[in-house]
Amino acid sequence: MRIAILSLQGAFAEHEAMLRQLGAETFEVRKLSDWQQPKDGLIIPGGESTTQMKLLRELGMADVVKYAINEGLPVFGTCAGLIMLSQSHLATMDIEAQRNAYGRQLGSFSTVHEVAEIGKDIPMTFIRAPFINRVYGKARELATVDGRVVAARQDNQLVTAFHPELTNDLRIHDYFLSIIG
Repeated sequence: MRIAILSLQGAFAEHEAMLRQLGAETFEVRKLSDWQQPKDGLIIPGGESTTQMKLLRELGMADVVKYAINEGLPVFGTCAGLIMLSQSHLATMDIEAQRNAYGRQLGSFSTVHEVAEIGKDIPMTFIRAPFINRVYGKARELATVDGRVVAARQDNQLVTAFHPELTNDLRIHDYFLSIIG
């Protein structure tokens, strides 16, 4: 299994390390020629969603990434990746996101909660994280923290408001690989 990791910002190296532990091959996507390599899935890491979208457009990648996702390419978006897949940016998922919902950097926190289809006691690290205001259409919520939706899935798309790549727990990444098959 070969996973592309959008490597414009965020903890892409941490995603790579987790996927390698699970036996997946990874490669970084920084420009259109990288994107054109064969891939079975895509990870869009955290960072700043507006900056990442601007870079995707400038690099001529926004439309091709959106097209591939709409054609069924499995994708996992964490934090800013969640925002990028929401209706405010690439609009591939039936979710609306609230940016920086947990406030500034000082509002960052960690907790442990259940994630449907994955398991209990999932460690969740939130860093200036978004949450999902609205889940509709084909999307379904997978986890809530304090009444706020923090994980969702729609077909081959998975999003988390938290950063599973910053923990030692491989279950979220393993779940993503199971979506791919």
